[in-house]
Amino acid sequence: MILPEPKSPTRVTGLPTVDPTVVVIKTSPETVLEDIQQGMERAGIASALDKKATTILKDNISWHFPFPAANTTPWQLEGTILGLRRNGFSDLVCVQNMTVVTDAFKGEDLNKYVPLFRKYHIPVKFNFKAEDMKWVEFKPKTPLLVLDQIYPEGIRIPEYFLGKNIVHLPTVKCHIYTTTTGAMKNAFGGLLTTYRHYTHSWIHETLVDLLAIQKEIHTGIVAVMDGTTAGNGPGPRTMYPEEKNVVLVSSDQVAIDAVAAKLMGFDPLSIKYIRLAHERGLGCGDPRDIRIIGEDISNVNWRFSVGDNAASLAGDLLWFSPLRKFQNIFFRTPLVHLFIFGSEAYHDYYRWPLKDRWVFRQWLRSSQWGKLFASYDPPTRS
Repeated sequence: MILPEPKSPTRVTGLPTVDPTVVVIKTSPETVLEDIQQGMERAGIASALDKKATTILKDNISWHFPFPAANTTPWQLEGTILGLRRNGFSDLVCVQNMTVVTDAFKGEDLNKYVPLFRKYHIPVKFNFKAEDMKWVEFKPKTPLLVLDQIYPEGIRIPEYFLGKNIVHLPTVKCHIYTTTTGAMKNAFGGLLTTYRHYTHSWIHETLVDLLAIQKEIHTGIVAVMDGTTAGNGPGPRTMYPEEKNVVLVSSDQVAIDAVAAKLMGFDPLSIKYIRLAHERGLGCGDPRDIRIIGEDISNVNWRFSVGDNAASLAGDLLWFSPLRKFQNIFFRTPLVHLFIFGSEAYHDYYRWPLKDRWVFRQWLRSSQWGKLFASYDPPTRS
C-alpha cells in the first residue's frame, strides 16, 4: 500500500448544518438521571433527531473491564434512554462493535448495560454478526481526506446504519494518539471493520472523514458525554480517574469534543481532528463561537496531560515513525496477530490484574460515582 497523502481540508458543502450549542451540567449521583434528561432537552434533541427514524444507541466500550472513565457509564446509558423516550423517541436499539482487543459481550456485561437493556426492552445488535447486519460498499458524495486511499478497494459500512439517528455515548478522557477522545472517535468502531487499524497513522483525518460520512447516512446525530469521572493520562484505558461531576450534551460532535478538550486543559484547535473538522465546516471547534448552556466553564482547566504507556510507545514507533512505511508487513500480514497479542497481554494480563483492578476497587469504595456504579445490578461474569 502506498502511504496516503491527506488532501487539503477544504470546506464541505451540502451537508446538514448543526447548532454549535453544548450543554454542560454539574451533576451528582442523586440527580444524574434527571440532569441528563434535562440536558438533552436543553440541547434540542427533539429537533436534532428524526422521530420517524430508529435511533441507534452507540455506547463506548474502550476496555471491557469496568475501569472508571474508560467506558459509557450505566447512568449515562439509562439517562439517555429516559431522555429519548421523554422526547418521543421510542424506537431504540443499541449497536455494539468488536475490536481486536475488546470483547463486546464481556464489556456490556461487566459495565452493567445488560440489565438496563432488559429493563427498558432495548434490543442489541452487533455489527460483527452477519445475522444482525451486513457490510456494504458506500461511496460518499463528500470528498474525503484519506479513507478512500486507505481502502482503495472500497469503503464498507454497516447497511443497518443508513437512514437512522445515532446517539453517541462517549466519556471525557485523554487518548494516547489523539490527545482527547469523545464523540467523533466514538464512530470509529461502529463504522469501520476490524481492519480499522489500517487508519491509525492518519487517525485525525480518519475521524474527520467518518464525521462527514455520518452526516450523509444518519437522520440525526447527538452526543451525551459523561464526565462524572474523567480520564487523565494515557487513555483510553490506562488512565488516572478524576471525579469531575459533569455531563455534556450536543448535536454538534465537533463542538462537544472541543468543549471537553477545553475542560481538560487543552487548546481545542491545537488538536488536529478538531481543527480539521472545524476547517471543513463539519462543526464548530472554536470555543469562542460555541454557545455554552449551563455551567460557566470560562475559567475551568483540569490540567490533564496524556503521557505514555507501553502501548503508546509501541504505537508511536509503528504508526508515526519512519517505520510506518512497513505497515504492509506489520499490519496486513499474519504478523498483525503478534501486535494484537501484545496489546491484549499488556492490558488484560498485566495492567488489569496487577494495577488497574485495584484502581477500580478503590474507586468503588471511595468515590460517590463508584458507589453509584456498585448500586446497579451486578454483572453475571466475575
